[in-house]
Amino acid sequence: MMADETAATETGAPDTALQINGARRKTLLRILALVVLAAATLWGAWYYLTQAGRVHTDNAYVGADSAQVTALVSGPVKEVRVSGTQAVKKGDILVILDDADQRIAVADAEAALRLARQRYGQADANADAARARVAARDADVAQARARLRDAEASVERARADLARRESIAGTGAVSAEELTAARAAVKQAQAARDLAAAAIAAAEATRGSASGDLGAAEAVVRGTTVDTAPEVAAAEARLEKARLDLARTVIRAPVDGIVTNRQVQVGQRIAAGAPIMVIVPIATAYVDANFKESQFGDIRIGQPVELTSDYYGGDVVYRGKVVGIAGGTGAAFSLIPAQNATGNWVKVVQRLPVRIALDPKQLKEHPLRVGLSMEATIDTRGN
Repeated sequence: MMADETAATETGAPDTALQINGARRKTLLRILALVVLAAATLWGAWYYLTQAGRVHTDNAYVGADSAQVTALVSGPVKEVRVSGTQAVKKGDILVILDDADQRIAVADAEAALRLARQRYGQADANADAARARVAARDADVAQARARLRDAEASVERARADLARRESIAGTGAVSAEELTAARAAVKQAQAARDLAAAAIAAAEATRGSASGDLGAAEAVVRGTTVDTAPEVAAAEARLEKARLDLARTVIRAPVDGIVTNRQVQVGQRIAAGAPIMVIVPIATAYVDANFKESQFGDIRIGQPVELTSDYYGGDVVYRGKVVGIAGGTGAAFSLIPAQNATGNWVKVVQRLPVRIALDPKQLKEHPLRVGLSMEATIDTRGN
């Protein structure tokens, strides 16, 4: 009896241990399942709250609307006041050209302006003189007409005297000599009258010539002053151009930024329009992020963006905003566009640039440089 109980006990012990281990394993599996479920729930909640609706790309680069500095006048370089990588402010002097030629041009233009003013004064004086000549010719015409009236009166007196003598010639009271003299007086008076009439025609012709001269003289100055005369205005414009060229011998920074790609040296003769350096306005830098075309379902202008740069690492997070979407992919505007109509065509997912504006305050605290790599994440949940 004792042997049977001992055998039963020895046989049941392993079964009990197995049952205990199985129960423990099930408990651990339940705990593991609960832990996995809790972790999945937490991850799902985290993803839904923080990552859902966010599109990301690491194909993003810093850009800026760089200002290319060019010489607007030609000349030898006299002085270069900046070096590469130097920060400049708008209006700072970059390069000074030798201005000897421009100063001579200014002096020549000033002389030309004085000559134009002098010519206008001469033309105005000629017009006044022509008016005086016309007035004198009017007086000559009036005087000639007065002589004509006097001559006509003399003709009437001579005719009356002749008629009176002829009326009494038969009585012997008038001699033949007096009668002849009276007739000669009439002819003389008539000749004087004709001469006076001819003098009127001559005076009127002279006045007409003087009027023509006056018209020509007044045409030069009519409706103008010494400041609005065409020749004076043209001379002033040439002087202003010469002064502008003189001022352009001092080349100044058009914007705030960093001097880059300087290509000018002292003593070098540069031509008008030649590029001499580039100024990069890093304070107004932006980011062009190239997203896949499959990511544009919810991207809209105005959405917030988070950006990080390899330059500073993940410790610096920039806040930006989508301000524009390009009108075409990079491949569409490449020098050698894709030949999509060929028989061996392979579809390639295209990328479309998105312009992202950065916070100026952050840019001031952590400046960037053109061409740096960025990672951009757009939050599209605000649609």
